[in-house]
Amino acid sequence: MMEDLETLLNDCCEQLAVRKLTISFAESATAGKLAYEFSKTAFSGQILKGGLVCYDACLKEDILGIEKELIETFTPESEEITREMALKLKKVIDTDVIVAVTGLTTEGGSERPGKPVGTMFYCVYFKGEIHDRKKIFTGSPEEIVNLTIEQVARTILSVINLNLH
Repeated sequence: MMEDLETLLNDCCEQLAVRKLTISFAESATAGKLAYEFSKTAFSGQILKGGLVCYDACLKEDILGIEKELIETFTPESEEITREMALKLKKVIDTDVIVAVTGLTTEGGSERPGKPVGTMFYCVYFKGEIHDRKKIFTGSPEEIVNLTIEQVARTILSVINLNLH
């Protein structure tokens, strides 16, 4: 992993720790790597509560309780389902910051025109507000995941700094 990404993640975790904020993750396309990257910092014991990997749509239904009809309507990799994952995780793991991620790192999902492989959806839920993002990356699945992790960390920093005042 690039040095600057490690620095960014460390800064993000430090800012969460300084503010005494906890974090949890509902991950699909990132398959637990987001929580893992946050666990590698010196601040992990202060901030990280845990996460769920719900890669397959049936786990989004069975574990998080997302309605099957909603998944069929919007697809498992969508802004709407990502938002639902965050809201539902809040009921399972009560933390200050919740991050949910879905997306398409390889072919075989719900890709279509306007939503190619590389499309990633994530949201940061903090203080009752959802901050949705959609990004389209190019590269290998690992590169797409790492770029997503970088954007998630940047968004967390932005969101928690916005709410200081």
